[in-house]
Amino acid sequence: MALLEEEPFEQITIRDITDRAKVGYATFFRRYRDKDALLNDVAEREIRQLLAMTLPILYTVDSRASTQALCAYLWEHRKLWSALLTGGASATLKDEFIRQAETAAAEQGQDSWLPGNLGVVFSVAATIEILAWWLKQSDPPSVESMADILDQLVVTPSLAGNDRR
Repeated sequence: MALLEEEPFEQITIRDITDRAKVGYATFFRRYRDKDALLNDVAEREIRQLLAMTLPILYTVDSRASTQALCAYLWEHRKLWSALLTGGASATLKDEFIRQAETAAAEQGQDSWLPGNLGVVFSVAATIEILAWWLKQSDPPSVESMADILDQLVVTPSLAGNDRR
């Protein structure tokens, strides 16, 4: 993760990773087949942390606090999340985000007028696209503005949909 703060994922080599981690080159391959597998592992952990931080707020307080927490976390770790959301692992990230969000939604027991897991798929896809757009901007909106945008475009309509039958 520290290397992602210094240079784009595409420019980081496995040798860079092993040197920084102070492990042997061959040791890397005992756990990962390539650097994309490592990035996928990092993505899974980051998504789990993000959902753990935001979902309880979303279902217990107000959605604005949840989006504020999410956006603040992403902005604090924007180089990592830029690599995750806009790099070669973005499809894997989206699939993993959907998988974890579906599990969390099932645990919350939310009823929705939408069939199956469509609400989760839509919400995750919209969230990812909005956040990826934000991280690509040369003059990005503030954390507070993005939290408002995300709340109004994705979260509030999704929560309102849960009340419809």
